[in-house]
Amino acid sequence: MPERIPAEDIREVVRERYAAAARRSAGGEALGGCCGDEQATAVFGPPLYPADEATGATDAALAASLGCGVPTAVADLHPGEVVLDLGSGAGADVLIAARRVAPGGRVVGLDMTPEMVELARANAAAAGVEGVEFLLGHLEEIPLPDASVDVVLSNCVINLAADKAVVLREAARVLRPGGRFAVSDVVADPGMDDATRADVQQWTGCIAGALTRAGFAAALAGAGLVDVEITETHRVHARAASAIIRARKPSP
Repeated sequence: MPERIPAEDIREVVRERYAAAARRSAGGEALGGCCGDEQATAVFGPPLYPADEATGATDAALAASLGCGVPTAVADLHPGEVVLDLGSGAGADVLIAARRVAPGGRVVGLDMTPEMVELARANAAAAGVEGVEFLLGHLEEIPLPDASVDVVLSNCVINLAADKAVVLREAARVLRPGGRFAVSDVVADPGMDDATRADVQQWTGCIAGALTRAGFAAALAGAGLVDVEITETHRVHARAASAIIRARKPSP
């Protein structure tokens, strides 16, 4: 059986892949699909955003999207809410969410890649959107207080983390009671082979690190979230699909 990829190796390879994507976008180059997979443009990235779901995002931010869905379309955002986007990349979902939580709302984007944070801040400035902030940090150590956000979003990033259980526990920690978890992510078929799982290039391509539907549901429950819904939207690989994943933090 192939050896498991060390967590630090995953983090560094993912960081460099995202940094390269940010540099390409800043240079005016259109990106491909998830994590820069140019062969997957039909199932990742800008083509997934209908015009009526992209309001607020600049063309540049959308062109740099590497996601596998549109989490803002199912998050049921309301004015005045505080939103956290895990792995916010170039900022498209942050900008879309900011329009929906205005007036009075706030959206925080968190990304571990300095180049992406810089790119997102430039895109936000170009959009002229208020109430947004981009932080540099890791999904496993969210730099926000307990019970400080109403909604956690993410778009095809949780699969890239080496320890999803930690990420989901952190997401639950920062959610307020009654808060909502609404993400797009890749879910693996139960029969994904060990060779694919051990391929770091497949991992940075958003496939090898994906949880199965059952695994994701169990991890969300383990983080203390309830009312879990996992709805596949489209296939992204022979052994994986994109899905909308929703849950909530129980109220007292």
